[in-house]
Amino acid sequence: QGQCHFYNARHAAESAHLIIVNHALLLADVAVQNRALPEYNYLIVDEAHHLEAATTSGLGFAADRARLRRMLNEVGRVKRSGRVSGLLSEVIAHCQKANLPSEVMEQIELSVGKVGLASNQAMRQLNAFFDRLEEFVEEQKAGRRSQYTFRLRITSGTRVQPSWDGVEIAWDNANAPLVAVSAGLERLVGGLDNLSEFDIPDVEDLQAQILGAGRRLGDTVGQASRMITQPELSLIYWLESDSNHDRLSLHTAPLHVGPLVEEHLFHEKEAVILTSATLRTNFTFDFVRERLNAWEADELAVGSPFDYRNSTLLYLVDDIPEPQQQGYQKAVEQGMAALFKATGGRALALFTSYNQLRATLRAIKAPLAQAGITTQAQGEGVSRAQLLENLRTGKRRVLLGTRSFWEGVDVPGDPLSCLAIAKLPFSVPSDPVFAARSETFEQPFFEYAVPETILRFLQGFGRLIRTRTDRGVVAVFDKRLLTKSYGQLFLDSLPDPTVRQGPVALLPEAAAEWLSQGPLSQKQA
Repeated sequence: QGQCHFYNARHAAESAHLIIVNHALLLADVAVQNRALPEYNYLIVDEAHHLEAATTSGLGFAADRARLRRMLNEVGRVKRSGRVSGLLSEVIAHCQKANLPSEVMEQIELSVGKVGLASNQAMRQLNAFFDRLEEFVEEQKAGRRSQYTFRLRITSGTRVQPSWDGVEIAWDNANAPLVAVSAGLERLVGGLDNLSEFDIPDVEDLQAQILGAGRRLGDTVGQASRMITQPELSLIYWLESDSNHDRLSLHTAPLHVGPLVEEHLFHEKEAVILTSATLRTNFTFDFVRERLNAWEADELAVGSPFDYRNSTLLYLVDDIPEPQQQGYQKAVEQGMAALFKATGGRALALFTSYNQLRATLRAIKAPLAQAGITTQAQGEGVSRAQLLENLRTGKRRVLLGTRSFWEGVDVPGDPLSCLAIAKLPFSVPSDPVFAARSETFEQPFFEYAVPETILRFLQGFGRLIRTRTDRGVVAVFDKRLLTKSYGQLFLDSLPDPTVRQGPVALLPEAAAEWLSQGPLSQKQA
């Protein structure tokens, strides 16, 4: 048995009849030309509403200063002592063990030294490039400070700014020695090939390591170079700066995922099945078909096993301000506090931003505690799994969560009897991927933003009823469902719950009355 866990796992998978992987590994296999997984002919993709996002991530690119520095450190540099480090030192050590003739050894040392000096120069110029890039990002922020990640999409408009010229110049200065390092590593491998008459220990393993390091560096540098100086219309480019301002990264993603999925999955396999509880919007698969180029696929819509008419009350609050209007947040805080007191906790509240979550937590935690209800929230240092376990096993508990809690939450029965949705989960308009893809539609809001948000909303709605006997209340504090023309599209996509609309003041009573009926009987279910 070898020591490489990846190859051991791959060897085991080759003899398996069924292989189960996550979306990330599925798309990573596509990215490396099917070298990660054994060959397979049939594919079932569960939670297929994530396939576009998984493909975007899996076939995208990201790099930062630390990643490129690690690559150069792996290769090695010339130290102040004149010695080399990293793989370059391994080349010297292996060749010394072979007792090569002095003139041959001198040539090897000369070649290794050239790569090491190029690596030194690449490191200096790389730091200068990222310093310049950070200055550019700070200029674009225009003094704005945020506790969240800052994303800056790089468009044709960005590239004509005078300050972008400095970024391109800094990259050109870094690119030349980076390319020299990658090319030098290839020459080293060729040079070792020419020494086959000598008994250099483990030379093939050494060559494989050098080739791997060179290709990884070359691929990364090539991607970054295309982003900075040779952009392609089929790709989305952006810069990302984290909230602590200590990490700036380059990002690339495909603009259109559908052709890639069609080429690398649909056309490569004998059969592909996409399955999910949320693939349809307004009773059709058209949105998913369009996003994934799945127009030729057969379709099957299977009804829900749950009786939503009898199990679920959907209460639409109709008398509070709309999001972005004055008084909205105060109404959400007061409405949720009263609702959770009436339900005795047993609730999950879903938000679209940490800002709103934290503001709501500050407002409702103490009043609920006085009523004997414990409130916990995502982002307080407790793991997601532990938060859900606390809700599942505790009494009179409320959990507040953002995007990651809109799906994958499975708390059946009484511990989760109330679901509160603060706001419709629209994407942030300035998100680089969302913004770029929106531009490909004639009516981006109705053709892209609304159906995408409906699928996300359905995932959130689905957190409540997990078994045939569950009963619960979903309260939506976003009255755009009632006041906007697209609201009915959301409601029409739901699995036929009992729907009421009314003032926030009557919500607690309506929820308590609905839940007082207890779980559905086996006969009802």
